[in-house]
Amino acid sequence: MKNIIKCHGCSFFFITYQQSKPYGCKAYGFKSKFLPSKVVFESSGIKCAYKKEIKRLQ
Repeated sequence: MKNIIKCHGCSFFFITYQQSKPYGCKAYGFKSKFLPSKVVFESSGIKCAYKKEIKRLQ
């Protein structure tokens, strides 16, 4: 469980306004009660393959 990818900072990650499903992933196309990377890992056993960091200006 330590090696789960964090969704925060990913360009595909978004927050919804639904209380029952507050997190979403544009790459996989779903909304969930839990972080999308956790759902993907628990359902397939594979870490998220679409993690793409947001480009930030410095």
